[in-house]
Amino acid sequence: MTDLTQTQVRERIAARLASRHRKEKLFRGLGIASIAFGVLAVLVLFTDIISKGASAFVQADIQLQVTYDPAELGIDKVDDESLAWANFDGVIRAALRERFPDVSGRQDKRELYSLVSNGAGFELRERLQNHPELLGQTETLWFNADDDVDTYVKSLSRTEEGFLGRTSEQKALWIQELRTSGELKKRFNTTFFTNGDSREPEQAGIRAALVGSLFTLLVTLVLSFPIGVAAAIYLEEFAPKNRWTDVIEVNINNLAAVPSIVFGLLGLAIFINFFEMPRSAPLVGGLVLTLMTLPTIIISSRASLKSVPPSIREAAMGMGASRMQVVLHHVLPLAMPGMLTGAIIGMAQALGETAPLLMIGMVAFIVDVPHGITDPSTVLPVQIFLWADSPERAFVERTSAAIMVLLAVLITMNTCAVWLRKKLERRW
Repeated sequence: MTDLTQTQVRERIAARLASRHRKEKLFRGLGIASIAFGVLAVLVLFTDIISKGASAFVQADIQLQVTYDPAELGIDKVDDESLAWANFDGVIRAALRERFPDVSGRQDKRELYSLVSNGAGFELRERLQNHPELLGQTETLWFNADDDVDTYVKSLSRTEEGFLGRTSEQKALWIQELRTSGELKKRFNTTFFTNGDSREPEQAGIRAALVGSLFTLLVTLVLSFPIGVAAAIYLEEFAPKNRWTDVIEVNINNLAAVPSIVFGLLGLAIFINFFEMPRSAPLVGGLVLTLMTLPTIIISSRASLKSVPPSIREAAMGMGASRMQVVLHHVLPLAMPGMLTGAIIGMAQALGETAPLLMIGMVAFIVDVPHGITDPSTVLPVQIFLWADSPERAFVERTSAAIMVLLAVLITMNTCAVWLRKKLERRW
């Protein structure tokens, strides 16, 4: 009877072990499936963004032989007043008529003139202003093609007929002729990195948004890092453990989970409405993002201070160092790698924020590159938001390209944080 009971016990134990092993395998399989699904989702996202945005880094350009004819320009000398009224668009149109002399009729000429971007005249003005000796001379230059032409040319590499869109069949024939003669080529799109925003896709760039993001992050870093580190040092090293410090700690943890748009409303109410600071300025954007990133920096800084062994403090105090000397000379240098890592992660989070900056007016249409923290500007996430809402087909690829640039910056910042942590951290 006893042997039979032991056999039954062993069978039950074996059954339970088998059930436990099956559950473990199921749990492990679910974990692997979750990771695989996440990786697949990221790959699909990156593939979609790259496939749409890679073409934005090249631009269809048209070569024209332009003549700075004083009669066509309507000027007889090169100065600021004359250049302001000069007919540079007429010079571009004359070059197009010379290239296609058989074109006649008002409608056909209008189609012909739309081959080149309407920003070509501004390029000519800038060139003649920098080189006054070109007046009356002829030279060969490359100009950005219109966004419809650019879209059609890029689509030819994917399909034989291409996507005509708003491009007429007659214009498609002219494009094929220019491609055959080598007068229309796809070249690296420097405009995307040197220009600010524009209503015309072929003239739109991210330089103003990048500079605005740089100024905004600079203000955020200058304000949030010293304040966050000082608050963490006080709470961790000097503040008494009582009800008030507990309330402060709970509120700091809660602020880290507050939606970012709430900080935008706070900045709108205080910095703009009460203090009457300028809208759409990196200074205000930096103040708002400082409020948003302070909890992250404080929490990470406190965690870094806690990671320093108590023996360091005890040894320093045993040698006669004051509490302040212990913190500044021994604890803080050892905790600084973790603090810097938290600050970089906080800056990366601030770089990707859009909602709080929309509330303080950084959604404005900004063409000029800002030169200071009080100049009107926008940031890269807001620029992406604006382009995503544009109806032109050419803005789709520029939106994806701007996302690629933003992701590259964010990945670089997070990689630097990981590298800095590995490089400077000490194991106890």
